[in-house]
Amino acid sequence: MISGHFFNMHNVEEIYKKELECISDAVKNSKNPYHTFVFSTINNEHPESRTVVLRGFEPKSFKIYFNADYRSPKIKDLKDNNCCSALFYDQDRRVQLRFRCQAILHYQDDISKAIWKNTALQSRKCYMGGLNPSRKLEEYSPNIPLEYLKTDPDREHSEQGYSNFAHIELKIIELDVLELHHDGHIRFKTDNGIDFYYIAP
Repeated sequence: MISGHFFNMHNVEEIYKKELECISDAVKNSKNPYHTFVFSTINNEHPESRTVVLRGFEPKSFKIYFNADYRSPKIKDLKDNNCCSALFYDQDRRVQLRFRCQAILHYQDDISKAIWKNTALQSRKCYMGGLNPSRKLEEYSPNIPLEYLKTDPDREHSEQGYSNFAHIELKIIELDVLELHHDGHIRFKTDNGIDFYYIAP
């Protein structure tokens, strides 16, 4: 912790660089706390939040990526209003990252096709369910074909899931970084990764 008048913009840039490295690592590292994050949309003027899995991050272009079932309510939310947010939190380090974003949907296009091609069979079967996500049920259903509950489909049969697969690209508009410390929190914002400014914790 660097506090008081010893703290300057150079330290902010170091914190920023470190957090970008942590997010980049989280794409493939499931033990990294940033591997999942809270994604929030607007539904009829009310916020809706859910946890999603980080599938890609491009620090230079300032973009975050994840996958979703095209039938899910969050897709409709984004079609109606593509303004959204992504919240990452590392409990051990007590660091919070809040991204304000605009979403771009990729569905049955060249980008979604390329992502689907590299999606593991274990993940593909999650898109093979016959029920729309969030649909009310009379009884429990895992919403996965029963024959694949304890095994994965082969590649040919897994292609059934592509019709429900969407890839979400989040263009970052602003990043709010907060580090919690008992002797003084650190908080700053940036909208381009170059210019930073302090804000009150």
